Amino acid sequence: MNIKPFKVEMWMNEHEDKAIYNTGETCVDSISINDLFELAGLDKEKTLNDLLKKRLTYGHIFGNPTFKQRITKLYQNITPNQVVTTHGAIGANHLVLYSLVNPQDEVVAILPTYQQLYSIPESFGATVKMYALKKENNFLPDLAEVKKLVSDKTKVIVINNPNNPSGALMSADILNGIVALAKEVDAYILCDETYRGLTQTDEVSPSIVDLYEKGISTSSMSKVWSLAGLRLGWIATRDSAAMDTCLIHRDHNTISCGLLDEELAAIALTHQTEIMARNLTLVRKNLQILDTWVQNEPHIHYVKPQAGTITLLYYDFDMTSYDLCLDLIDNHGILFTPGECFEFEKCVRIGYACKTDDLKTGLAKFSEYLRQFD
Repeated sequence: MNIKPFKVEMWMNEHEDKAIYNTGETCVDSISINDLFELAGLDKEKTLNDLLKKRLTYGHIFGNPTFKQRITKLYQNITPNQVVTTHGAIGANHLVLYSLVNPQDEVVAILPTYQQLYSIPESFGATVKMYALKKENNFLPDLAEVKKLVSDKTKVIVINNPNNPSGALMSADILNGIVALAKEVDAYILCDETYRGLTQTDEVSPSIVDLYEKGISTSSMSKVWSLAGLRLGWIATRDSAAMDTCLIHRDHNTISCGLLDEELAAIALTHQTEIMARNLTLVRKNLQILDTWVQNEPHIHYVKPQAGTITLLYYDFDMTSYDLCLDLIDNHGILFTPGECFEFEKCVRIGYACKTDDLKTGLAKFSEYLRQFD
């Protein structure tokens, strides 16, 4: 098995710690354990004492029951036995693709997206057909074009909604259109829903598992819930065959997730209303700031994101995205992610869900840098 280097992760590994202005972060501004207890309205001393009594054995093999029960509340038609926990959404995506895709299969993937969603099936020897979203179409798929890639050999259609890195949000109509394509060939749909819920309006963003019996949702505690340090994700699906296959493969690489991690995650999702209110307020306020900045910055344009914490900023001068981002981080302390990491050029990915003052300062510093191109 040969796998392509994971461009975005390699970039972050090398450069994130150098950031003075971290406008590359993709999670909503992270919270501490103190913050979590405060948001949840818990008695800190009692809660910590309860945790201190826990024996540090393996966690629940298939996931903490309370945590799984709370996960089901994020969907319409899922029960706890249709959920299994993983080491982050990155572990969930890997487990699904590793479990379901064989070398003779075809996978249809939509770009731009998180690279593992197409590099992993490629590494297994599967044929990966990639459909590139267009800025001119607001990074939303043309279903007629996607249909051309789907065949009787298609095992999985892989999508990412809300989209990383564009921030585009597929509507229920578009998702149902993809479901219709999958049904024609009896294919699974794997939807990375890591940013689901962080919308700019109060519209409900449907999950693929509530629209399609062979839909598979992956998500995590990182982006939406500001708890990346727990390293927890999950797979949710109503398809028992897919879940059974994932559980067989999971025995070889997981056993269980961390006992204390899942206890804290259960607390967070028990009080999801409070955390979501905090995080929606932040992403909506910060996007207004970013949008105003873009409208007043002559060298930058974008497709305004509809959801998530990130988007692509396009620039009008002659420099590769890698060289631009390298200059910004090495010489100015400003962290973006090169569009090249997502197979796109003349753009950078910005994360705008950091602390509001940090976003304002980072954008001001970027404007200073851009004046050389006037």
